[in-house]
Amino acid sequence: MSAPHLTADELKALVRTVPDFPKPGIMFRDITTLIGHHQGMAAAVHHLAARAGGTGAHKIAGMEARGFIFGAAVAVQLGLGFVPVRKPGKLPVETIGIEYALEYGTDRLEMAPGAIAPGQKVVIVDDLIATGGTALASAELLRKAGAEVTHALFVIDLPDLGGAERLRAAGITVSALMQFEGE
Repeated sequence: MSAPHLTADELKALVRTVPDFPKPGIMFRDITTLIGHHQGMAAAVHHLAARAGGTGAHKIAGMEARGFIFGAAVAVQLGLGFVPVRKPGKLPVETIGIEYALEYGTDRLEMAPGAIAPGQKVVIVDDLIATGGTALASAELLRKAGAEVTHALFVIDLPDLGGAERLRAAGITVSALMQFEGE
């Protein structure tokens, strides 16, 4: 069965905007309406896989939790392995990890150290790029594990928050299926 050919504008129309969530002034971009629409989900994965396929990737990585949805689907479509980048304490084996700054405090990402062979090309896939903190930390963690990380793909970019530019400054090519202005 071939993937539906929905355009970026048609996909964008499937994303619900929730004003003032989680706090006043924020326009929350909710992808649950996109992933709940079978043609929309299939088309988004198809578009992401087409972009990832041209990178020479050996594996796809996704960050917990929504990066698992899109990243795993892209990996399956391309016939590649998937590397989950996890929140702390979720893996039953010794992990390698990285701490990174949040607006208030810090967080940590972890992965299994043997998930990537040295020199493997890994593409990061996630639902949304905002400030870029989690994506940058993921790239740093994957690189620490020996991966070559040169591309990151997102369904949504919020360019006003500067995350894509932060990734580009770290030597990562960024691509998104759609953009929304504002926060």
